Amino acid sequence: MQENAIQKLHAWLESHEADLIADDRAMLQIPSVESPAMPMAPFGEGNRKALDLALDLANEYGFATTDLDGYLGFADFGHGKDLILSLGHLDVVPTGPGWKYPEFGAEIHDGYIYARGAVDDKSPTMASFYALRAIKECCPELNVRFRQAFGCNEESGFKCVERYVQTEEAPTFGVAPDSGWPCCYAEKGIADLIVSVPRMKEPLEVASITGGQRPNIVIDHAKAVIIFHPEIATFAMDKSESYWDKNIEFHWSGSQLHLVSHGKAAHGSTPFLGDSALTRIFRAMVGICPPKEAEYFEKLLGFCHPSGVGLGIHGREDATGDLTSNVGIIDTVGDNLVFTVNVRCPTAWSESDLLDRANSKLSGLQIGASVQLPHLSKGLYFAKDSRLISTIVDAYRAETDDMTEPFTMGGGTYARAVPNTVSIGTGWLGDGGAHQTDERIKVDHLLKMAKIYARIFYDLALKCSA
Repeated sequence: MQENAIQKLHAWLESHEADLIADDRAMLQIPSVESPAMPMAPFGEGNRKALDLALDLANEYGFATTDLDGYLGFADFGHGKDLILSLGHLDVVPTGPGWKYPEFGAEIHDGYIYARGAVDDKSPTMASFYALRAIKECCPELNVRFRQAFGCNEESGFKCVERYVQTEEAPTFGVAPDSGWPCCYAEKGIADLIVSVPRMKEPLEVASITGGQRPNIVIDHAKAVIIFHPEIATFAMDKSESYWDKNIEFHWSGSQLHLVSHGKAAHGSTPFLGDSALTRIFRAMVGICPPKEAEYFEKLLGFCHPSGVGLGIHGREDATGDLTSNVGIIDTVGDNLVFTVNVRCPTAWSESDLLDRANSKLSGLQIGASVQLPHLSKGLYFAKDSRLISTIVDAYRAETDDMTEPFTMGGGTYARAVPNTVSIGTGWLGDGGAHQTDERIKVDHLLKMAKIYARIFYDLALKCSA
């Protein structure tokens, strides 16, 4: 009976592939980048238009729809006490320069649809929506309620999901189609530590150090202004003339040094894949300063270590591996250097675990450093043999014959914000990377994803009644 139902779902999806492609392209053509709030549009006009399209389609296809004041919308069908939720998002990051094809054109070239959101996360969300539409049409006997949710603020704050969980019930099983195959069973905790350190004033003054765009991006460009006392300026000048790092520029004006450093950006969850421009500045200061002053900068250099060891927060767990730490922003605020440090920590750690470790380390450095932790997004963990994980993995393997194991990651998805929910896969080799120039998805992959999602949802429904 189960395989007969899966065959019916597949056949329905195959017969509606053209509709799926058309609806996906229509969604991709909406520039749903966050913009100033408007009435019933807390994340701006573009996100409101994308949500309107999703809810209009759901109404047209016979779903019952709910609009949570523009924060998030969802489409329901079915009956029963259990709820299966698929939670995707319609908002996208800005595009930037260098695109070969129009960023929101959703043009098809050589078998690929090119548009911002093609991989993250509009196309997977539409494939999930169609998978649920197939179940609605083909499997009315299932005694389960199904819901497709359309988030509008995943890329810049999760406020949409925060609004959702305030009033809506937790799903029996939930998925967020926004990661890798077959699914992610653990996500590290995520926090931004704010570390303040008094600027050195004598015998050199750290006038300013600035760099960074966002906490979760490795700093690729940094600047510093250092004013040396004449007694040590000559020493530093001589050292700078033979300094080895060609990615840092020394510009002297008398005893005042202007430093410009160049690095390579990377995601904050994998800082070791980038090259921090701030690390280069501190390393240079260690290299050109006399020993006493170099010691100060060596301690600041330790803050930049991607393991967090320089802040005393290093640690690991078996599921997700080592903690990672990224100084994503440095600024000069009054008499202090202020570091914003993006941390991905073991799933079981609490705010006090991070703060206690950091305070212990910083107090021992004796440079007047202090630390704050505005918020910790707790990690997510499911046992690999749990019903949710094992059902998703079995369904994926039945569809693909791919025996890839479920994985863990330092990134964060909607799954961490909604109970009983994990993230699942969204694309394959050849599809463009999320947030990258010329983001793209293979046209054939829309149907392939929808078929896998349909089996996952159907199999989860059977688990509800088991």
